[in-house]
Amino acid sequence: MRLADLTTLRLGGPARAVIDATTEQHLVDTVRVADEAGDAVLVVGGGSNLVVADDGVDATVVRVLTRGVTVDADACSGAMVTVAAGEPWDAFVAHAVGQGWVGVEALSGIPGSTGATPIQNVGAYGQDVSQTIASVRTYDRYDRRIRTFAAADCGFSYRHSRFKAEPQRHVVLSVTFQLALGDLGAPIAYGELARALGVAVGDRAPAADVRDAVLGLRRGKGMVLDPDDPDTWSAGSFFTNPLLSPEQAAALPADAPRFEQPDGSVKTSAAWLIDHAGFAKGHGGTDVSLSTKHTLALTNRGSGTTGALLELAREVRDGVQRAYGITLVNEPVLVGCTLDSSAPSTES
Repeated sequence: MRLADLTTLRLGGPARAVIDATTEQHLVDTVRVADEAGDAVLVVGGGSNLVVADDGVDATVVRVLTRGVTVDADACSGAMVTVAAGEPWDAFVAHAVGQGWVGVEALSGIPGSTGATPIQNVGAYGQDVSQTIASVRTYDRYDRRIRTFAAADCGFSYRHSRFKAEPQRHVVLSVTFQLALGDLGAPIAYGELARALGVAVGDRAPAADVRDAVLGLRRGKGMVLDPDDPDTWSAGSFFTNPLLSPEQAAALPADAPRFEQPDGSVKTSAAWLIDHAGFAKGHGGTDVSLSTKHTLALTNRGSGTTGALLELAREVRDGVQRAYGITLVNEPVLVGCTLDSSAPSTES
């Protein structure tokens, strides 16, 4: 099977073998047996955060297809909801909103599986999963045992976690969220979303309205998967928003976005940098290009290759570096390829 069939970019060559793990025990046993045999393993969830080499991977791909949502709720502590790693993320968000579980509604429309969310500390529109994760249960491939990490031990930061820091070590089995109960969503923390809802930043709105507004915003940017729309054939935001020192931020043009962070750093917009460095929506060729709806998404137009996509990514990254002295960092995981050279990466 080609990895193109398993990724939202629709790119990537063949794997040595593909195994569908539909139970937690099957998932653990499959990875453990491969590790003991010294076989390379690539664990794949929804495939929404992967860029796979055209030559594929000389590895066994283990697809995480586990399912299950269990809840323990009361009026005082809210809902403690444990979600199997293979549950599709947006389906869980829709379920949470329908059940009156508050805290993930602004994360609507994000593709991929629930088990991937703590790895990247997935976030959007002023929410990220670290705000509601209570614990993450994993299989530790180094110690070959099941481990549960409390949120405080997950090393969460902007699009980062201990699981991303050690990408070969932990296979996420389930994620437990602590969600408030109610009809109103969490306070709106993102200006664009507040404007879409007609409220002020810091106000609350019905969670169902928040979900609808987020889905509308994401669709307008090509960030909700659509089999008929090549603008959505991407890995989402290809570059993370840079975190700058105050001195670096001061050197940017006056109209560049600046968001002060609790640690004293300043976040700016990767999309703004890309656009103002001369890369407009749709920049590229007929095979791969920036999305026609959002400069931060690199898209496969249907006949693209991973090689062509990475060339486009290098062009954009290097152009921003020349214009502003800021080196953009890719958000998706690169498998068998790299932005730095033509040599294969060490991801497996």
